[in-house]
Amino acid sequence: MIERDGLDSAREITNTNWMIGQAVSSTFHGRDIFSPVGAHLAAGWDFTLVGPEVQQLVRLTPKVPITTDQGIEGDIIGLDDPFGSLISDIPGDDFKKLGYNLGDKIIVQLNKKPITVPYVKTFMDVPVGEPLLYVDSRGRMGLALNERNFSVAYKIAPLVPVFIPRKGAPIKGK
Repeated sequence: MIERDGLDSAREITNTNWMIGQAVSSTFHGRDIFSPVGAHLAAGWDFTLVGPEVQQLVRLTPKVPITTDQGIEGDIIGLDDPFGSLISDIPGDDFKKLGYNLGDKIIVQLNKKPITVPYVKTFMDVPVGEPLLYVDSRGRMGLALNERNFSVAYKIAPLVPVFIPRKGAPIKGK
């Protein structure tokens, strides 16, 4: 992000005059800090007044999906609550390189257990209660049940591995 956005520094938000209240809110503490700070910055206030410069930033190296001749291996990284749909870290564009067409049934390994799901465009492409594999609004591959909660039905919660084989490749582990 620093390289992409050209940031030259970061600041810790400590100026309580730019916050709503000084006590930690039990419900919307982030809102009570970030909204008024954002408003001050949008109004053109000097950003250095927000607080001291951060001397050392922690850089995270996120795990990325791995594509091989066999398929693509990633992780279920979140839930689309309250619906219980699974969010993967597999980009839809990478999935599309595996050779599948809409309507294909795919044996996906979810937490090392096979599940057969159709690759479809929208929830309406499968009957109510049936599973589906789709490209979600974030552009990532998702697993869901039409009008049901996938996470609850399959007892799956992040962080678990997911493997999608390349079309025509043998099933992993066989």
